[in-house]
Amino acid sequence: MRTARPADGVVALTFDDGPDPTWTPQVLDVLRRHHVKATFFVVGTQALDHPDLVRRILAEGHEIGLHTLTHVDLGTAPEWQRRLELREAQQVLVGVTGETTALLRPPYSSDNSAVDDALLSAMRSAADGGYVTALATRDGEDWRRPGVDAIVRNITPSGRAGEVVLLHDAGGDRSQTVAALDRALPVLQADGVRFETLSQSVGMAGAMSPASPLDRLTADTLVGVLRFSDWLIAVIGAVLVLSGIVTALRAVLVVGAAARHRRDRARHQPGEPVLEPVSVLVPAHNETAGIEAAVRSIAASTHPVEIIVVDDGSTDGTADLVESLRLPGVIVVRKENGGKPSALNEGLRHASHDLVVMVDGDTVLEPDAVHALVQRFADPRVGAVSGNTKVANRGGILGRWQHIEYVIGFNLDRRLFDIAECMPTVPGAIGGFRRSALARVGGVSDDTLAEDTDLTMALARDGWRVVYEDTARAWTEAPASLGALWRQRYRWCYGTLQAMWKHRGALVQSGAAGKLGRRGLTYLLAFQVLLPLLAPAVDVFALYGLVFLDPLRVLLVWLVFLAVQLAMAVYAFRLDDEPIGPIWTLPLQQVVYRQLMYLVVVQSVFTAAAGTYLRWHRMDRYGSLRVPVASRVDA
Repeated sequence: MRTARPADGVVALTFDDGPDPTWTPQVLDVLRRHHVKATFFVVGTQALDHPDLVRRILAEGHEIGLHTLTHVDLGTAPEWQRRLELREAQQVLVGVTGETTALLRPPYSSDNSAVDDALLSAMRSAADGGYVTALATRDGEDWRRPGVDAIVRNITPSGRAGEVVLLHDAGGDRSQTVAALDRALPVLQADGVRFETLSQSVGMAGAMSPASPLDRLTADTLVGVLRFSDWLIAVIGAVLVLSGIVTALRAVLVVGAAARHRRDRARHQPGEPVLEPVSVLVPAHNETAGIEAAVRSIAASTHPVEIIVVDDGSTDGTADLVESLRLPGVIVVRKENGGKPSALNEGLRHASHDLVVMVDGDTVLEPDAVHALVQRFADPRVGAVSGNTKVANRGGILGRWQHIEYVIGFNLDRRLFDIAECMPTVPGAIGGFRRSALARVGGVSDDTLAEDTDLTMALARDGWRVVYEDTARAWTEAPASLGALWRQRYRWCYGTLQAMWKHRGALVQSGAAGKLGRRGLTYLLAFQVLLPLLAPAVDVFALYGLVFLDPLRVLLVWLVFLAVQLAMAVYAFRLDDEPIGPIWTLPLQQVVYRQLMYLVVVQSVFTAAAGTYLRWHRMDRYGSLRVPVASRVDA
């Protein structure tokens, strides 16, 4: 390596960090006024944002050098990043001007005495790529903003030796730089100082040369990609802000509604108890793993019930097993396989009572669940009541995650829907209905894969009030594998989209239907469709920020988000009288489980948009259910 210095009496003015739309034009104006040529070391991303300024620099006779693509410290960067920074910065210059440059100034460099081993390694690497590294002999230190007089002193040569002067035309307020130049240049010229570009000052044949047609094509492609990525990052940034606002809004809504729901229930004065018998319908298809526990739990109810088990074409002896139990008040109805809606409608035809409770075959009820559920029918406006579904098999990490989702997500949402009178779903695991209300809407429809959501929305559009009873607890088996979980949630999400589309007319209706449409459907669209669709982009942007932006800032945002989730979790678990032990898995849930659920929504939306028919997915049964022996099952 060798060093070249400007000839005696020659000063090469150099400017770093630009171009800047405010200060670069002012610097150029001063140089033109005093007939001075200089060298501008441009940052690739800045050149991409302000191509007209780069072209003006060349048009006015100045030359350009590279200051990397993103102003990275080449001394600390790995070799692959060094090459990438220089290559992409060069291609940006070619794309903007059609010319290449051989000049490079590493960011955070100054004079020869400041070169350490790391910077020397970067300079050697750049030399292998054909670059001449330009350091400085005098630092104007304008980045400190020391005052115009100090900058003038810093850039004034102390003798006749040639100088390379370092200044900045970007990176902050450069008004002192502009004023110092305007004052110093005529004085120095009067003293006989000649100002030349850097390449001229050291006798280089020329730092810049026209790019080849292939290089121009490559550069144009890169510039297009970078401009698109800038636009995409701006959009994703806006999405990130919007998602944060939406998430915070949902947290405020559900927590506020849950608090009000609790206060309203505490102030509620119970009227005459509802004591009339209830028909409990249990649709079953190949449910031998859990049907005994389900039927025995219902038979142990503190409320008078008749139990109608509808065997929907089982091939595993489900009906025979129920009959062998010889439990009083249990009726077994056998039919050909026709799906869950047809089984429920068949059960309704055999029901003896006006109040009906529907229970899945993989669900067990607490002894007082039916009684608690039907008390809400003391209000004649109520057509359906949602119970409180609990995850029974919560021993593994996947079970804990689903348990958290049920408590924080489903049950907090149901309290909000109850307050807002826009309940969109009474879960199939436990739900109470007026038989007369079901008759008015034509029974259980098979138009969608989410028959419970479809039925609930139909009742609301018919003018019925749908409420939530958190003390009516039922315990259900959750999927025990990721594949089973994906199939279940895919069906739920796809069916919910079908139901939302089917009942979209509620948006323009009045009364209870309008509340469902403008409150319930809007909430589902915002928080269960749009937000999950945006979430993958937010996660990708977060990873991008950890690598290329400020990782501490990104981590802080994530920690704030996690803190909000933890606070909601603790509150929701207290409302449901649940021990908070499983909450320790929440951070990992946000990293793994949440993304899985978001991808389910993405797939469901694309499937629905493509018009693809999704067949029914039956969930695996594990036989983990047990009949509750008290009013609460230990976690």
